[in-house]
Amino acid sequence: MPYLLTFGDSNTHGTPPIVTRGEYHRFGPALRWPQVCWRDLGVGWELAEEGLPGRTAQFPDPVMGAHMNGQDGLKIALQSHGPVDVLTIMLGTNDVKARFSATPEAVTAGIAGLVDVAQSLEMQARHGGFKVLLICPPPVLEVGPISGEFLGGAARSQGLAARYRELAIARGIGFLDAGEIIAVSPQDGIHFEPQAHTTLGLAVAGVIRGL
Repeated sequence: MPYLLTFGDSNTHGTPPIVTRGEYHRFGPALRWPQVCWRDLGVGWELAEEGLPGRTAQFPDPVMGAHMNGQDGLKIALQSHGPVDVLTIMLGTNDVKARFSATPEAVTAGIAGLVDVAQSLEMQARHGGFKVLLICPPPVLEVGPISGEFLGGAARSQGLAARYRELAIARGIGFLDAGEIIAVSPQDGIHFEPQAHTTLGLAVAGVIRGL
């Protein structure tokens, strides 16, 4: 059966827009975009959801922990699941936090590292070859209860899509600009409302069919 691995942060995990800091919540499987995508792909697909709230494309987080670095996380995920047929990567939102202050070019460099891991001879051989779909998250808004963590992040995140697209073309992988079809919630400026999860999940399924 074809196997889909979705690798990302809290928006892949299914974290709802934050109302109160410090409270943990997660949308159920009926709402999360990886599950929406999996159901739309049809009978026969398997799904592994690898969404970790706080995960970055390349940075150990001084507050949340070194394990937030997606470079190590992707290796672990690819060695834990499979054989994988399609890998989706949607990261970069947390990289534009104020404490990293990463330029769009620097964030894209982290994404390039993840693609390098995915396309390495070791990982491709382990899974018998798999395709990669890079998803650029929609730009953040500096609003809501965690806006201070994303000071300057709105401008930085606006520069990601064009650079992700260039990277995808250069590496010969699939690409989807989520910002063209959904937006973050005005509640916290970071996470997706249920309808956005549905829209994104269906869009990802459509792109996967064309890979």
